[in-house]
Amino acid sequence: MGAGRVGVTLAETLEQRGHSIAIIDANPDAFRRLRPDFGGRRVTGLGFDRDALVQAGIEEAYAFAAVSNGDNSNIIAARVVRETFGIGNVVARIYDAGRAELYTRLGIPTVATVRWTADQMLRRLLPAGEMTEFTDSSGKIALVEMSLHDAWIGMPYSSVEQIPDARLGYITRWGTGELPTPESVVQEHDIVHVLCPPARSNAIQRVLANPPVKEDA
Repeated sequence: MGAGRVGVTLAETLEQRGHSIAIIDANPDAFRRLRPDFGGRRVTGLGFDRDALVQAGIEEAYAFAAVSNGDNSNIIAARVVRETFGIGNVVARIYDAGRAELYTRLGIPTVATVRWTADQMLRRLLPAGEMTEFTDSSGKIALVEMSLHDAWIGMPYSSVEQIPDARLGYITRWGTGELPTPESVVQEHDIVHVLCPPARSNAIQRVLANPPVKEDA
């Protein structure tokens, strides 16, 4: 949602990576910013209007980014997409950094324009294999940003390292990086940064995206 500079950058970058894209904007002239060969859908309408969202293909969407120039429009659209269409992978751009933290606490990841760019939006939208932050020179070890299912909340971070080939690098909590201690437990909205072989990143993310397996007593 939003065919401004950030929205167009996101749409074109994601399409170049092989994703199917739809971009929504109330102003049809805004689509002129797109490259002439852009192959995604262009939907004229409001990003929080259900008909516009359906026309854009929200019912089959993996992720949604609200990056218009209005904080209220972005947060309303993000909530409609999550609560009406059940899309869990949603991120909203919020100009007011203070409000961004508030909305994050309500369960909608936000990106404050002052501190972030389209690159950080991409990192929150893409699957784990496309969220690699660093790969060593041999290509055998990668640092990958991953999300956790809510059922992990309250569990010790040492549980993450019980997943084969996974080592915890650090965590991001409310936008701040932290090194976990032996006593650290998962909190709501934590993002984990896992060291692992690149070929294992998506398998590890699938484990973390589901409730942890509890051993029988």
